[in-house]
Amino acid sequence: MSLHGPLGATQSGAIELSRPGVDARAARSRARTGLFALCGLMASGALATISAAHTDTFLPESVRPVPNWLAGPFAGAGVDLHVAGAVAVLVVMFASYVVAVGAADQLSGRAVLMCIAAFHAIVLLAPPLLSTDIFSYQAYARMGDLYGANPYLNGPHAIALDPVYPFIGAKWVTMPSVYGPAFTMLSYLLAPMSIVASVFAYKSIAAVSSLVTVALVWNAARLRGVDPVKAAAVVGLNPLLVVYGVGGGHNDILMLAALMAGVSLILQHRERAGAGSLVLATGIKLTAGLLLPFALAGAGNPLSRSRRRDIVIGAGVVGALLAALTFAVFGLGPLRLPVTVFHSQSLGDWHSIPGFVSSRLGLGAVGHVTGDMLAAVFVAVTCWLLRRVWRGELDWLDAAGWATVAMLATASSLLPWYAAWLMPLAALAGDRRLLRSAIAMTGLVLFIQLLGYIPHGTTFLNL
Repeated sequence: MSLHGPLGATQSGAIELSRPGVDARAARSRARTGLFALCGLMASGALATISAAHTDTFLPESVRPVPNWLAGPFAGAGVDLHVAGAVAVLVVMFASYVVAVGAADQLSGRAVLMCIAAFHAIVLLAPPLLSTDIFSYQAYARMGDLYGANPYLNGPHAIALDPVYPFIGAKWVTMPSVYGPAFTMLSYLLAPMSIVASVFAYKSIAAVSSLVTVALVWNAARLRGVDPVKAAAVVGLNPLLVVYGVGGGHNDILMLAALMAGVSLILQHRERAGAGSLVLATGIKLTAGLLLPFALAGAGNPLSRSRRRDIVIGAGVVGALLAALTFAVFGLGPLRLPVTVFHSQSLGDWHSIPGFVSSRLGLGAVGHVTGDMLAAVFVAVTCWLLRRVWRGELDWLDAAGWATVAMLATASSLLPWYAAWLMPLAALAGDRRLLRSAIAMTGLVLFIQLLGYIPHGTTFLNL
């Protein structure tokens, strides 16, 4: 017997009976394989952390070689995996993740949750991994809090004499902030910190946010009749989310925590608070705004029109408060945020489809046309999915997950931690194809990154 949950979710109350032909030894074998995979994740994560200070592949270019004061507690280990070793570690990590997720239904919740917590703790001890964004956060915060420069109107070059400036990625030195005002206001609180304290603070925020996201996914999975152990494994053990997201201290993970808080509240029929949380997530990073229209469309059946009204009220109240506070702190500067985001995306790189066409095939004009066409495809797919949700033909979270797949596939710039946006939605999906697509996208994004780490790696594609 099944019960329809909030916004079209399904809660299963059926008792699954064992079939006579089920081999208990096969189940135990799968459990042992899953435990072995968890050990593989732990071992590869520990090796990456211990070696990161001396393995350039794991470090952002602006901190090579990493200063001792930024290298973390394993600075004296002296382990250098070189390119081949770093690639092997990431491959083992991904393979272990796939096996662990596949065997999660035979693993205890305690084993999975303990591994998730340990994996996060290990990565937290590493120096900043694979991205300079964590230094950009501090630069924008110091611009506004210490120097009085509006981070939405000026790039970090405005504080070129500040100690954090040499650590910023070259692409971002003239770029105003692309981050939401809620996150930028939070970053102002961290502005007076030293560089090393700031790095640890942002990584800690990402780690705690990731663990909160896992807890929220666990709760939401139970509400939707999905295996919570598997859902937690899909999110909390994902290498792109943990190594790139938490290891790099990215604010995407904080956004995910607010986003999943909104989802969990809506599933509990607390639409006003849930919609407010979705708006707050959008204030951290604009990407989160994709989910709110699907929540609104999913609340539109004739028996629950008041829920749609509550979503509008909750979103409107929090949006108005956030807008007022944003204006008080930043003036009209954030009005330029969409233009800045569009500009940063238009720069792209070869990891995305338009960037691949324009930079690797040398077809710049064609690449731009491809980018415009793909953007149109994304809009069309999103509108089609929203229409199906509105008509009650598709679950709103499943549709939001497929829209996120479309967004990632058509983005002009696709960074590894962006794949984290998809994982909670895939973990909660009633459509198992979405979960398979999310894991496949994790593998594809990681594969493309690995090609970039290998010298002349793209020659494998005859480029």
